[in-house]
Amino acid sequence: MQLTVTRRDQLKSKPDENKLGFGTLFTDHMFNMDYAPDKGWHNARIEPNAPFVLDPATMIFHYGQGIFEGLKAYRTADGHIQMFRPQANLKRMNYSAGKLCIPKIDEAFALEALKELLRVEQAWVPSAPGTSLYIRPTVIATDPYLGVRASHTYRFYIILSPVGAYYPEGFNPVKIMVTREHVRAVRGGIGDTKTMGNYAASLLAGEKAHEAGYTQVLWLDGVEQKYVEEVGSMNILFVIDGELVTPMLNGSILPGVTRDSVLALAKSWGMAVSERRISIDEVFEAHSAGRLTEIFGSGTAAVVSPVGELKYEDRVITISGGKVGPVAQRLFDTISDIQYGRAEDTLGWIEPVL
Repeated sequence: MQLTVTRRDQLKSKPDENKLGFGTLFTDHMFNMDYAPDKGWHNARIEPNAPFVLDPATMIFHYGQGIFEGLKAYRTADGHIQMFRPQANLKRMNYSAGKLCIPKIDEAFALEALKELLRVEQAWVPSAPGTSLYIRPTVIATDPYLGVRASHTYRFYIILSPVGAYYPEGFNPVKIMVTREHVRAVRGGIGDTKTMGNYAASLLAGEKAHEAGYTQVLWLDGVEQKYVEEVGSMNILFVIDGELVTPMLNGSILPGVTRDSVLALAKSWGMAVSERRISIDEVFEAHSAGRLTEIFGSGTAAVVSPVGELKYEDRVITISGGKVGPVAQRLFDTISDIQYGRAEDTLGWIEPVL
């Protein structure tokens, strides 16, 4: 497929790299590609970032048939630009597409198109410590139709946003609250896909957690409501008796790219790693017995997010004395160093762009 590039006549002013937030600023250009039954995916183009004009009946608005991904591009100390495991994100996007009845994309072509978009927007990749260029590939259903069925037409687009350091005040633990009042997903549904509805389902519980003074919600399984699944925006991991334990992928947990990276690194260090069912009661019992030494989350935004306090019903525990544990620190440092080119990539995770 041919990729055309149309550049904006007048470019935006670049923001102050030391004052970047998250998801509020967008670059000059975007990638777009359309799907129709008789043409397949076609009309791949990089063009000025601009609003879409969509009919009020467009199916994405009514039935949520859409998927997305989140990854980043990093600028190294010598000025090069690189991505971290983009192939894994595109593979997961196609998995999500299959679950949502969306035509799959050509992953190799999508990767090359993304790299070309980053070359066009290379000036937007920040260089201040901890900053990066966030990448949001998205597919939405575009039929103007109110009947309940899969759309026949789609738009695949990629937008870019320069973002600041996730830990501007330092690498500090967060407070997490377990909920039994709300359920995010169940096995057999779409909990293991990166689709809009999964995040809408998490908002109310997240608001309640914030009101109670907690950063995020830790979800339990939707059937028995006793087994740990994941946090609102990240997978969850525990260090128990020196072993790294995380809930197994069971169809209702998002298979995080960072989660997979964490597990691979831990194994390469000779650390015992277990993917299995773990109940919330086991977590608290392990803490009472002094066997639980660390809890942390993993995800694209934070890489690793240590948990310093965990609340479940009327019980509250402090982990690692409210400080960052050694496993979380080592994982954060190692992955960050690989992403920014400060350490050798021995696992083949880096995709050079420029």
